[in-house]
Amino acid sequence: MRTSTMILRGVARNAALNVRASAMANASPMFLRASAAAVCRSQVPSRFSGVRFYADEANKETQADANAGAESKSSEGEAKKEEDNANLTEEQKTIKDLQAKLDAKTKEASELKDRLLRSIADFRNLQEVTKKDVQKAKDFALQKFAKDLLESVDNFGHALNAFKPETVEKSQEISDLYTGVQMTKDVFEKTLRKHGIKKLDPLGETFDPNKHEATFEIPQPDKEPGTVFHVQQVGYTLNDRVIRPAKVGIVKDPEN
Repeated sequence: MRTSTMILRGVARNAALNVRASAMANASPMFLRASAAAVCRSQVPSRFSGVRFYADEANKETQADANAGAESKSSEGEAKKEEDNANLTEEQKTIKDLQAKLDAKTKEASELKDRLLRSIADFRNLQEVTKKDVQKAKDFALQKFAKDLLESVDNFGHALNAFKPETVEKSQEISDLYTGVQMTKDVFEKTLRKHGIKKLDPLGETFDPNKHEATFEIPQPDKEPGTVFHVQQVGYTLNDRVIRPAKVGIVKDPEN
């Protein structure tokens, strides 16, 4: 602002001199105005370069003053704090120190409590996952062994199918043999059921690809398409998991 005022004063002074010179020479007003404009154009650029320089310097000084003010405030705060501490009695200083320690311990206790709760939650989740894994391993530990036993169950069925009804009725020895094989088969299947192994006999049910294996299709007008009408080999499940699908024949849709 000061520099701009000086520029305007210089311009006015030069214009006044030109006016007086023109007046003495009886010059026209248009000439006077042109002379004043020329003076302004010659003086303003050089003056404004000085303005830019002084503005940069002013910004630097302002920033330095701000930094100095912040430092002074910080030092004043520390000095005030020291002064306050100096004005406290020994008992008040002790109480203040204890309060600071209490706040620090309270914060530490809060953090430790949060960590404890998180650890407990993680441990409980681990317990649940471990429990499920153990139960799963327990439920399906017999899967391989059960599959091997299924062939023996099938052989009991093949042996019973080999007996002809008329032969069983005619011979007491054959009838007793048939009865013994049937009882052995029943006991064997009962033992399998005790350990979670159940027979899957889907005769008359709707075909389920998750439990059944279709070996052939035959159209039958008296039955719904997709119905199991023949069981070639029964299936088995272990704790509701299919360990061997049943091989079946299903009714074919005539339109397909």
